Amino acid sequence: MEKKNIDTIIFDLGNVLIDWNPLYLYKNLFEQEEEMNYFFQNICTSDWNEEQDAGRTLKEGTELLVSQFPDHKTYIEAYYGRWEEMLKGEIRESVEILTKIKSSSKYKLYALTNWSDETFSIAWKRFEFLHWFEGIVVSGREKTRKPFPLIYKILLERYSIQPERALFIDDNLRNIMAAKDFGIQTIHFISPQQLKEELVEFGVSV
Repeated sequence: MEKKNIDTIIFDLGNVLIDWNPLYLYKNLFEQEEEMNYFFQNICTSDWNEEQDAGRTLKEGTELLVSQFPDHKTYIEAYYGRWEEMLKGEIRESVEILTKIKSSSKYKLYALTNWSDETFSIAWKRFEFLHWFEGIVVSGREKTRKPFPLIYKILLERYSIQPERALFIDDNLRNIMAAKDFGIQTIHFISPQQLKEELVEFGVSV
């Protein structure tokens, strides 16, 4: 895609600006890594978690798994009962990039995140930089999620964003490809340094 002048930058949050990983909690709960890996591959899977991101309540999601895997009840309930322990902190180098973009006052800043509405309030209180965005579309509030087209449509229409003038940054390639279908320019986030280099190619001073 040919790089065009942009006036809007849209950030994903998890693992772009915020370091979130269930392993931060569960490596302290399981004695054996093999058992932990089985748990994430077969019980608290990414597909299951995404249903909460798409609006299913934490209570419903938890009770569903407990009914299916009663022997893992304690581990399942810890997923949201101790969810904040998975939230390590900000990714400092990425937030520094965001800070420089914000200070330039050249771009409208938005966020588009797959996140349960029930847990997003924790991040909202914890991370001051979340308040810098002119708008944040949270999947759990919208009852849909990336990469489904509806959530991109909501973002673009709610904030009157011209897709060809917008740049979307996400660590998940499938979400990047979905944004491209709307004509949004993209950066597939790999690391803060790579992000900085690609932003410069778009003419963004960081």
